[in-house]
Amino acid sequence: MDNLNEDRCVVGHLHNKVVDRVRAQLVDDNTATRLAELFTALSDPTRVRIISALSASELCVSELAATLDMSQSAISHQLRVLRQLQLVRRRRAGRTIYYSLDDEHVSTLFREGMNHVQHG
Repeated sequence: MDNLNEDRCVVGHLHNKVVDRVRAQLVDDNTATRLAELFTALSDPTRVRIISALSASELCVSELAATLDMSQSAISHQLRVLRQLQLVRRRRAGRTIYYSLDDEHVSTLFREGMNHVQHG
């Protein structure tokens, strides 16, 4: 069997009930786009490392820069992306802005991703 036919169904008919059931559970276009943007954000190793650091502690930009051995401007740029996707949030304390993960969902997503990578 050649590679072109490897992923095709052998049966020449559809199981319409299965197709209808799955179609009813399929995510809508808007949700699919937002989820794809989330995973795109997580496709950058620097952003993953920022999320890793913030899963351990709330940090300001200079602390993140020192932790990741990067410039503050590079960290700020990545934080802007993560904030736009609601993966991190900021809190002002006087003149300092601290960053943390937006909510427990982000922490869970990170842990589950780590479990998947370490499992394989």
